Amino acid sequence: MSVPGRGGLIRLLVAALVLHLVLIQPNHPAAMTWRALLLVPLELPVILLGLVALQGRAAMVVRGALSGLLTLLVILKTADFAMFTALARGFNPVADVMLVEAGLRLLAGSIGVVPAALLALVALMAAVGTFWAIWWATGVWASVTRPRVVAWAAGTGAVLSAVVAVAEIGQTMGGWSLPASPPGAAFTARVGVERGIMVRDTLRDLKAFRHAARQDPHAGAPGLLDQIDRDVLVVFVESYGRTSLETPFYAQLHRETLARNEAGLRDLGLAMASGLVSAPTRGGQSWLSHATFANGLLVNDQTRYGAVLASGRETLFHIAARSGFHTAAVMPQITLDWPESAVMGFDTVLAAADLGYEGAAFNWVTMPDQFTFAALDRLVRDGDAEGPFFVQMALGSSHAPWVPVPELVDWDSIGDGRVFNEMATSGPTPEEVWRDRERVRAQYREAVDYALSVVFAYAERHAGTPPLMIVLGDHQAADFVALDTRAEVPVHVIGPPHLVARIAEWGWADGLIPDLDAPVWGMQDMRDRLIEAYSAPRVQAGGPAWGVQ
Repeated sequence: MSVPGRGGLIRLLVAALVLHLVLIQPNHPAAMTWRALLLVPLELPVILLGLVALQGRAAMVVRGALSGLLTLLVILKTADFAMFTALARGFNPVADVMLVEAGLRLLAGSIGVVPAALLALVALMAAVGTFWAIWWATGVWASVTRPRVVAWAAGTGAVLSAVVAVAEIGQTMGGWSLPASPPGAAFTARVGVERGIMVRDTLRDLKAFRHAARQDPHAGAPGLLDQIDRDVLVVFVESYGRTSLETPFYAQLHRETLARNEAGLRDLGLAMASGLVSAPTRGGQSWLSHATFANGLLVNDQTRYGAVLASGRETLFHIAARSGFHTAAVMPQITLDWPESAVMGFDTVLAAADLGYEGAAFNWVTMPDQFTFAALDRLVRDGDAEGPFFVQMALGSSHAPWVPVPELVDWDSIGDGRVFNEMATSGPTPEEVWRDRERVRAQYREAVDYALSVVFAYAERHAGTPPLMIVLGDHQAADFVALDTRAEVPVHVIGPPHLVARIAEWGWADGLIPDLDAPVWGMQDMRDRLIEAYSAPRVQAGGPAWGVQ
């Protein structure tokens, strides 16, 4: 092997640096540190030694394939980085493609069509530039002159390095157990393997969900939900689980709140029925419960979430919209772009910035639940859109860290929310509370009690012309907080007696306290059961057009 001159050595080093930077590119904001530059990409020796070993046409083919593959990985990692930044999750190459158009439209609406087009052009040029840089870098190493023995040694080294790489891939796929990578090592190929697995699983789930969409007896059917003569509110209470009914530490307070409000609402002429359903998640990822409820399919991980969004299946809100309701999502904890909402069936989406809250945040919680309900009346139910309304609300006050917990105020004093400022800065800090698990549980107990109190206060406030309210927990709190490892959550249906009576055949308990010994459905059953309960039967040749699962 000839010793390269100074210029040739610099070219080799620069080419190696280009490949190094490509391979260590982070795909998550948390990895965007200067320390990332010190990582050792395990693929680098495979690439460099392989390029030295190959000659002629084989080298050209490998360089082309490698340049294309690494460019694709750069794009995937960039997309991952953007998705983690905006949506706190990775990029799904199958399910998230549909969001590209929505993202471009959002960008154009934010900065203008011409700037958005220029940014898209820059992104395209960056991809082409990345391919060229990798092609150049691999060409520098492939052009190294060497005798056959050096080529053989380089090839052997490449094979040995590849064995390590394949072992790492196998470990990622769960095929076998091997020691962890060396400290400070980075394995970019994992991103490709993980995305390959994700694509495989998403395509499988997408096929199943599309089949379910085609078999949906309610798809395109007229006259659904025609037995509802008023607004419908689907209210998710954050972290409200079965533990509130059964674990003594929580049940003593929460059952008393439920019983007291049950008596008060009954005195106002409202009817109530309550049961339990099994949520698809515990401790977090509320959107999986929202999707499961709305789609009538079990959505218990991010892959299935992406697949169901791309499946074309009608959600409960699509069905409500074509049945004459104005659909809306009131989401006070959505603080970033939410492109997925474009395919969920909502006519109106109100995120945190749209609700008009000018008060102080309650740590992670953007605004108290009482303000969210007041904003619902101000912006939706008292708005100009022709009703009735079919609304999804996701409350936030009972979300961790549960510090501080708001208090109910007079509804007429809420205004722009600054009435809550003193509450938002009162009490211990999250850092103080979270040093002691008992204090965490105590704060959680108070936060859930506040959230329930707000829901029932709103029902009481509108008892004269009551909406039909479907109130349910999104998921159980984390196990160490809930002291219960089950995924079950309470559901309450509150409204005028003639509407609550339509679910009598469900066998749920009368009032606000569910029967803990009654059968527990999956949350995915709720969409179709609600449609059946509140729609006049469609008579076909074979009988009523039910038969949901």
